[in-house]
Amino acid sequence: MGITPLQQDKAPVAVTQGPTGARAVGRVAGLIAGDALAFLVFAVLGRGQHHETTGLAAVGQVIVTALPFALGWFLVAPLVGAYRRAATDRPARMLWRTLPAWLAAWPVTLLLRWAFTGRIPPVTFALIILLANAILLGLWRGAFALAERWLASRAHAAQ
Repeated sequence: MGITPLQQDKAPVAVTQGPTGARAVGRVAGLIAGDALAFLVFAVLGRGQHHETTGLAAVGQVIVTALPFALGWFLVAPLVGAYRRAATDRPARMLWRTLPAWLAAWPVTLLLRWAFTGRIPPVTFALIILLANAILLGLWRGAFALAERWLASRAHAAQ
C-alpha cells in the first residue's frame, strides 16, 4: 500500500538544515555567487592595472576576462570538496579547503585562458593569477565562514 499523489501532497514537510535542505542549497548558491564575484573583482583589478576599460561600459569584457578563471574553479572546486559543508563550516576549515582547491584549479584556469586568448600566460602572470585569486577567494570564503558561524551561534542562542 503506497501513498497516492493526493496523500503525498498532504504529508507534513520537514525542512532540514543538513546537506539536503533548502538552507544547504542557499548556502552553496551563496558560495557560488561570491566565488564568481571574486573572479570578477580579479578581472576588474587586472584590467585596471593594464589601463583597460573597467566601468559599466566594459561589463562584457570584464566577464570574458574572468571567465577562464571562474570556469576552471567551478570545474575543479566541487570535485575537491570546496562546497562541502563539513570541510567549510569554520573559517580555518574553509581556508584549508579553499587554498588547495584553488591550487588544483589553477592549472586548469591557465589552460582555459590559453584556449580563450590563444596565448600562453607568462610565468609572472601565472603566479599573479595564483596568488591574487588565492587571496581573493580566501578573503571572501573566510568572511563567509565567519558570518555563517556567527549566524549559527545567534540562532542557537535564540533557541
